[in-house]
Amino acid sequence: MTSTGAPAPARVYCRRLAALLVLDPNGDQVGRVRDVVVALRLGHAPPRVLGLAVEVQHRPIFVPVNRVTGVESGAVILSSARLSWRRFQQRPGETLVLGELLDRRVTEVGTGREVTVVDAAIAPVRGGEWILDQVAVRVGRGRRGEVRTVGWDEVSGFSLPEDGQGAANLLAAFEKLRPADLASLLHDLSHKRRAEVAAALDDERLADVLEELPEDEQVELLGGLADDRAADVLEAMGPDDAADLLGELPAEDAERLLRLMEPEEAAPVRQLLRYADDTAGGMMTSEPVILAPSATVAEALARVRAPELSPALAAQVYVARPPYETPTGRYLGLAHFQRLLREPPGTLVGAVIDVDTRPLRPEAHLAEVTRHLASYNLVAAPVLDDAGRLVGVVTVDDVLDHILPPDWRERQLDDDDAEHPALGAEEAGRGPVGGRPGLDGPSMARPGPAEA
Repeated sequence: MTSTGAPAPARVYCRRLAALLVLDPNGDQVGRVRDVVVALRLGHAPPRVLGLAVEVQHRPIFVPVNRVTGVESGAVILSSARLSWRRFQQRPGETLVLGELLDRRVTEVGTGREVTVVDAAIAPVRGGEWILDQVAVRVGRGRRGEVRTVGWDEVSGFSLPEDGQGAANLLAAFEKLRPADLASLLHDLSHKRRAEVAAALDDERLADVLEELPEDEQVELLGGLADDRAADVLEAMGPDDAADLLGELPAEDAERLLRLMEPEEAAPVRQLLRYADDTAGGMMTSEPVILAPSATVAEALARVRAPELSPALAAQVYVARPPYETPTGRYLGLAHFQRLLREPPGTLVGAVIDVDTRPLRPEAHLAEVTRHLASYNLVAAPVLDDAGRLVGVVTVDDVLDHILPPDWRERQLDDDDAEHPALGAEEAGRGPVGGRPGLDGPSMARPGPAEA
């Protein structure tokens, strides 16, 4: 893409843009491309490109197409850092290319046969506008079918609403997104499309995404799965997250799913469900890094390098007598990874543990847990039962999940006060200009459907 006055760029395929970095003129990261926003037009006229939906700190914003100057070295380059920080909301008459056109079954005008859309290309026209003028289609329903590119006017059927077709291409376009970003994308899809995407995700990926969604959407998506698959997804979740989700279900539904889970996977979840939601026992995870006192510092550092560990769980290792799964044998103490980094690799962990940090009891209330973490400057704290056994660990992110408002994942920043770091102070509080509030002027106004 190139702005008006620059040499005309080559055609750009939308799947190439998916999850691409978006940079301001200084090379600072603004966010990542979530989708391309177009306006469909009557007859066979190609859709007009309105702009990009860009994910900024898990929040989609709208970037008009004439703010984009190019796609260089795997990034979208903007002409200005001055952007509206208002949350992008899809308007009537607008279509998301990746979210709504991919996987659409359409008809070739010349042959009358059905084909599947796998990509779409946008290109510049005179006057600085962009249009979606070509689509890549697959003949036949299998993945091995022939893929070829045709003009927009050579196919029909795009004006139909969502028709329940697969989400494979949408997922492929966003396969590199982090779970939190994919959860944000799912949150903005329709219920029907959201269910299609959930059905197409593998168990581990869906489990990661569920952990980032609001509770009502977790329940909705889990309820849309067959019981056997729902149990598999719960097994792939962390025990604390699975317990939180099951706690939102009717007791009989939760018990049915627990019985379908493998016994060794269901046991820690059942243990967590025994405690009240706002206690250390209800918030803790039962899968911290647990080592024997005879383990070496090198072994401990190798364990905390595991990519599946959250930063809070990787910050400390916990030392106990056998068994080394919760509930453990007698708890001995913990070692912070910074202490481990200062010790020779062959040093025994048992020689460097902290025995002064007071553990929590499972029945400790949220307020006590919060004060404990703050008082000792901890990112995680061990939880011990009456027998002095380690039963779990409460992390700071577990606490935040409970002290933030229930709808914190969905809440939008106050449009009147929110300011993107890249915005100038005078931009943040501006009122509506043209079609979309907070843009620079009439030339940047986002056209309504009537103008498309």
